[in-house]
Amino acid sequence: MVDTVSPALARRIALAAQGFGTALPAAPGLRHLGGSFERLGLFQIDSVNVFERAHYLPAFSRTGAYARGDFDRLVSGRRGRGIEYWAHQAAFIPRSLWGAFEFRRAAHRELYDTPGGWLAEHDGLRRFLRDELADRGPMRAGALEHDSAKGAGGWWGWSDAKRALETMWRTGEVVVVERDRFERVYALPEQALASEHVDAALSRDEGLRVLVARAARTLGIATEADLADYWRTKRDDIRPAIRALVDEGELLPVEVPGWGQGGRAGTAYLHRDARRPRRIDGAALLSPFDPLVWFRPRTERLFDFHYRIEIYTPEPQRVFGYYTLPILLDDRVVGRVDLKSDRRERRLLVQSAWSEPGAPADLAERLRPELERAAAWQGLDEVVVRPRGDLAPALAATAAA
Repeated sequence: MVDTVSPALARRIALAAQGFGTALPAAPGLRHLGGSFERLGLFQIDSVNVFERAHYLPAFSRTGAYARGDFDRLVSGRRGRGIEYWAHQAAFIPRSLWGAFEFRRAAHRELYDTPGGWLAEHDGLRRFLRDELADRGPMRAGALEHDSAKGAGGWWGWSDAKRALETMWRTGEVVVVERDRFERVYALPEQALASEHVDAALSRDEGLRVLVARAARTLGIATEADLADYWRTKRDDIRPAIRALVDEGELLPVEVPGWGQGGRAGTAYLHRDARRPRRIDGAALLSPFDPLVWFRPRTERLFDFHYRIEIYTPEPQRVFGYYTLPILLDDRVVGRVDLKSDRRERRLLVQSAWSEPGAPADLAERLRPELERAAAWQGLDEVVVRPRGDLAPALAATAAA
C-alpha cells in the first residue's frame, strides 16, 4: 500500500529540505554558507546583475546578509570547496561531486573529441592552450584568448579560442577555478583539484545514482521529472537509479493528490530522512534561479504559482517586470517584486510589487523587513517603491509606519 502525502505536507517537506523554516543566524559566516552549499549541492551562475548575481541569492534567502567575500572563498579558488561545472546550468558544485559528473564529461568528449569533432579538428589550438596553462598556471579567459591569436603553429581567432576553452571545460580537460570580475579563470584539473577529486571518475551508473540520491535529499519529496531536472538529466536515464534507491529504502514511493495528470494523484518519491514539519515560518526573497522555484512545473505543483522570468521579454510585453523575485511567506509564495540595485544613488528600487490571490493582509508589513535586509546587504541606504503593481501602495505606506 502506497502512502498518501497531502499537498500541504508535501510543500512543507520541500521547504524544510531546501533549508527554509528555521531562524536566520545573527551573524552568518562560512559555516552557514557551507551548510547551504552542501544542502543544495550547487549555486547556479548567471551574469545578470540588475539586483544581484543569481549565485549569491539562494544563500542570502537561507542565511541572511552574509559577506560576499566569504561566499567567494567558499565556492571558488584553489582553496575553496567548490568548482564550476555544468550541473543544472553553469554552477558552482562541491568538489566532492566532481567525480559524479564524469558521465557528462565523457558525453562531451564523445561529441567533440572524436574524429570529426570540433575539438579534435582544432587539436593544435587545444595543445597550445594546455601548454600555456601548464607553463604559466591558471589564467583569465581573456589572456588565453588573446595569446592564442599569436600562438605558434598557426593563427586562431578569438572566437575559436573562446569556443575551445568552453569545450575543454565541458570535457574536463580544463577547469574554471574561479572568476575574476566575473571573467573565468581557467586551469588544468591537477592545478586546481586534489588528486582524490581528479581521480574520482565514477561510472555513468554510479554517477547518476549519486546525483539522484543527492537531488532526492535536497528536494525532500519529488516526482521523477523533478529528480531529472535538478541536474538536467533525462528521465529515462535516471529510472534505474530511482529503482535502486527505492529497493534500498532511501526513497519511499508515495502519492500526492493533484500532482498527477488532470489533477489526479501523482507518484512522488519521499526521501527517508526528510523532515515533516507541522508548520513553516519565515519570509524570503527568492532568486529566479533558486532550486526551490527553477523548475516551473514543480513550482506550480507546490505553490500554485505561475512564474516566468521576463529578462528576455520585450519591455512592452512584460507583465510583472524585468527581474521579479518570488516572495516566500511561511509555506506559500504570495507575490513577487521587481528589484534593481541603484548603486550610484545607494537605493534599492522596487520597480513593481504584486500580490498573489489569497495573499495575507499583512504581506506588505512582513515584506518590508526583507527588502531592508536586502538593501543593507547590497550596501544601499534606502528602499524606494515605485507605483506599479497592486501591492505597491501598501508597500510604500509601510515606509512611514
